[in-house]
Amino acid sequence: MKPLLMPVVAGLLLSCAAAVTGCDRKPSETPAQARSSVPAKTSVPAELRLGYFANLTHAQAVLGVASGDFQKAIGSAALKTKVFNAGPSLVEAMLAGELDLGYVGPGPAVAAFLASKGKAIRVISGAAANGVVIVARADAPIQKLEDLAGKKLATPQLANTQDIAARHYFKSVLKQDLRSIQPTPNAEQAMLMQRGDIDAAWVPEPWGARLILESKARMIAEEKDLWPGGEFATTIVVADAKFLVEHPDTVRAFIQVHRKWTKKLQDDAQAQLPELSAALYALTTKKLPEGVLPQAIARVKFTDDPLPASIHTMAQWAYELEFAKQKPNLDGMVDPAFAEGAAAGTSPAGVGGGK
Repeated sequence: MKPLLMPVVAGLLLSCAAAVTGCDRKPSETPAQARSSVPAKTSVPAELRLGYFANLTHAQAVLGVASGDFQKAIGSAALKTKVFNAGPSLVEAMLAGELDLGYVGPGPAVAAFLASKGKAIRVISGAAANGVVIVARADAPIQKLEDLAGKKLATPQLANTQDIAARHYFKSVLKQDLRSIQPTPNAEQAMLMQRGDIDAAWVPEPWGARLILESKARMIAEEKDLWPGGEFATTIVVADAKFLVEHPDTVRAFIQVHRKWTKKLQDDAQAQLPELSAALYALTTKKLPEGVLPQAIARVKFTDDPLPASIHTMAQWAYELEFAKQKPNLDGMVDPAFAEGAAAGTSPAGVGGGK
């Protein structure tokens, strides 16, 4: 099986800034500040280039862009956005120097970190946990996960987070040939299911709920049921390491808005649905069927915690599936000044305000 990412040219990798270890920590610095790759203060960039998906599990990005909150927070920097179908294409854009921040699943983020030998990206926050479902075609003889053996299963993209989880399940639990897994863009799965070209799909929300309502598919499981504690990272926020070093104040301002939307979604996710529905329609030009978002959002847990243990598990799966060439070492992938504060519910270093 080919590696997840095409070889990255040496010049690109050399241009990525390595993390500062903080061995010479000043007395006034906190441990998180000292270990972070982020200096105290830097200039405002001309622009901030953000990548994300038109998915419910990327709700903070969708809402932060649509509301104008991100643009207001970053001041004179121009917010440039690009919407992707799945993670591998997003991290390839980041490795190519085309993105500064991105919302992405752990699988592709790990691949980018390893492909750049730990130099290219940093995890700065969580965004969503869970919110991934396995649905079966109405007339397919599939009632439970074990029935997927020998069936044609769609995932959003080769080596994206759902694809890795599905392949791990097929290989380790079902002992099945992986050729029956068919990476297919989310928007095309309903048509293939209706034609009988796929039997099931392993997808993030709202695509799962959409297949249930539009194609009369039935949900046979939520992926969270396969994880210890019933929780795993679905979406994390990553930053280009060089951009993070050069423009930490801009990233801090961005993350403050991200956390504001996380809090709103945690407090009352249903109340955000009118704005979220309008924003998703603007991105896709397709109106979701009545009932999709209320059903789907109930299966998503919005969180600023990147849930690093699940990222490490996903990295191990990618290695076992030969998407990664060597045993993963993720030291330095999670930036402590941002992500540890996210897990604790506090502001990034240098930003006031608390929870």
